[in-house]
Parts: sequence; structure tokens; C-alpha cells
Amino acid sequence: MHLSTVETVLEYQVQSPTHFCFNIEAAHWPTQKILSEKLAISSGVMPRSYTDPRSGNRFLRFDAQPGPLLVNYKAEVETHTVEPDTTLVERPVGQVPDDVFRYLLATRYCESDLLSNEIVRMFGHLPSGYARVRAITEWIRTEITYKPGSTNSNSTAQEVLAQRAGVCRDFAHLGITFCRGLNIPARIVVGYVWFDEPPQDFHAVFEAWLDGEWVLFDPTGMAPVDRLVRIGTGRDAKDVAFSTMFGQVQMTRKEVMVLEHDPRPRGVPAPTPAPALSRMQLAAA
Repeated sequence: MHLSTVETVLEYQVQSPTHFCFNIEAAHWPTQKILSEKLAISSGVMPRSYTDPRSGNRFLRFDAQPGPLLVNYKAEVETHTVEPDTTLVERPVGQVPDDVFRYLLATRYCESDLLSNEIVRMFGHLPSGYARVRAITEWIRTEITYKPGSTNSNSTAQEVLAQRAGVCRDFAHLGITFCRGLNIPARIVVGYVWFDEPPQDFHAVFEAWLDGEWVLFDPTGMAPVDRLVRIGTGRDAKDVAFSTMFGQVQMTRKEVMVLEHDPRPRGVPAPTPAPALSRMQLAAA
């Protein structure tokens, strides 16, 4: 069990009437428990929220008029370790459930269809199952340089493979693409996690579906995946963007903070949860 305090501060200068959709709140997920959370938004907006029943992703939407905008989310989350079974095997495509099948298909950032021959050449000879996905993860970690600024929000797995550099979302996209090219369902996961190289930011990893289970892998090796506070799960980065805006907006501040309380000293009770703001209070926060 791990206890983390996570916080996001986002500030914008809204230049025209804009609709916002945020995905920054800790997800409702079986391996994590939200002990407390607070959400504050600049006055003058009327937020509404919804949770995707399939992914557990929580979305916050509202319209904002021109002017400054502040969004601040803070939560205390308990995550529970699930040790992966290293004997998990791959299943034939015909045995992939309907709700998992979409994670086999090529997507905007993960062009597994275009790279399929290369993927089979690189990894098709390896023993199947967990060992093969672990080998994929290690290959990415060894062969791709983690280099901030080397890619942008439009960079795809094919481009990252060609230039051999990227950031965490690019590493995740490569892992997903390689898995799908071998008929292993895979998806992106983003969340909060503390790692050694500041500044802190949202972190992306990937999950592979093996023998009926989703197993997390982090090709960057920057943080233990069992400490990740999950925010979003999706086919690729476009499904889990922390903010989506329909209008003219300039971001003026972005801060992501993670504090780990791990392990909790024996005999010390959990912190008293802070009161959460009700949705009625958000507009006045």
C-alpha cells in the first residue's frame, strides 16, 4: 500500500469564449482509493462532471469567458500493489473479449498497422506472453533516449521509432504499438507519480492484456508503476489529455506536485481526510 498526495495547478488566459474539458482527477479504480480531494475553480464558471463507466476516467467540463482562469485539484490517494504474474500468456485474437478488442486496433499515435512487419521482425521470435512484453519494455528503455523537447503533441510512434528519442507518452505509444503489432491488446495509462527527475509532471505508461489481465509496464523506468495514481486510461494520448479546449487560450502556469508517504509508519493512523468542496461550491471557489 502506498499513500500519495497529488496536486495540479493550471492557469490560463482565456482570449475568447472557450469550452474546457479536464481529465486531472484521480480515477475511480479498483487498485486505488481516494481518501480526500479538493477542487477549486475561478469564479464565474458553472462546472459539471461525469465519469466514463468503461474507463473510470473523470471529466470536468465548463464554459469560460475571456480573462484569467485557475483550476486547482488536490487529493490524497491510497494505491494498492498488485504483483504481476510473470507466467501470463497471450491469447488468440478470437478469444479477446468484445470490450478489449478495440485495444488491438491501430490509432492516431500508434500506427501498428504500418509497422506490423517491422514489429514481427523485431519481436516475433521471442517467447510469447509476459516475457515478450517485458522484452519490448526493456528494448524501448535501452534504445530510445528520454529527451524532453524532442517531440510534440503530434508525434507518433512511427516518428519516435525513427528518431530514437521522446518523452514518457512517446515511450508508452511505442510499447502499445509494438504490442498491438503482435496481436496483444494494449492501452495508455496516465497519472501522478513521484520520480527523481524534476520537474514533476503527468506520467504515461502502458498496459498489456495478457491471459485476461491488464498488466502495467513503464518503458521509461522512471518510477515504480505500482505507485502510479491513475487519472486516465485510453487507446492513446488523445483519450487521456489532461485538458482539451475549444477556443483561444494561452496557458500561463502548469504545476504538478506529488508527495509520497511511503511506507506509513506502523501504528500511525491515516491522516484525517480534508473536506472536499461540493459541486455547488466550485463556482465560488
